[in-house]
Amino acid sequence: MTDTEFWQLVTRSRPEQDQQSLADNLKQQLMSLTDEELAAFDKHFSQQMRRAYQWSIWGAAYIVTGCDSEYGFAEFRCFLISLGEEWFESVLQDPDALGNLQQWPEKDGYAYPFIEEYDLIAGQIFEDRTGEELPFVPSGQATPQGKKFSHKKKQLKATYPRLSARFPF
Repeated sequence: MTDTEFWQLVTRSRPEQDQQSLADNLKQQLMSLTDEELAAFDKHFSQQMRRAYQWSIWGAAYIVTGCDSEYGFAEFRCFLISLGEEWFESVLQDPDALGNLQQWPEKDGYAYPFIEEYDLIAGQIFEDRTGEELPFVPSGQATPQGKKFSHKKKQLKATYPRLSARFPF
C-alpha cells in the first residue's frame, strides 16, 4: 500500500462529516482489500498514530475539547488522520494550525474532533475474515514525544494563539 493509497482511504470527504459516516465509508472501502492489503493499511495507520503521539498535539486537543485521557487523545489523533495528509503534516509541524480549520464535526453544538475506533476497523475486518488478529505494530513509546504542555491558561494562549482565540476557555 502506498502513502497515496492510504491517504485516499482515510481522508474525510467533507470537513464536517460525522464520525459514523466516516467510519462506515472507511469500512466499506477496506472490505474490498485483500488480507495483505488490510495488514499494510493497518501498519500505515499505526505509523501515523505514532507520529502524532506528541504532547504538543495533545495540548491542542486539550484546548479544543478539554481532552485529558489516553483514549480521548487516540480518538483525536484518528480525527487528525481523517483530515488528510496535508492537514495532518501541517499539524505535526504546528499543532496551532488547527485554529485555521474552518469547519469541525460537531456534537450537541460543540466541536467534536474524535473518531471512535477508526484505528480498529481494518483489524475488525481482518479478524472477521480470518479468525486471527492483525500483526501487532508497537507504538514504540510509553509517553508522548516532546515536553508536556502546560495547563496554565496564560501558557496555553501563548503556545496556541489561534486555537485559544477560536476556542476560548
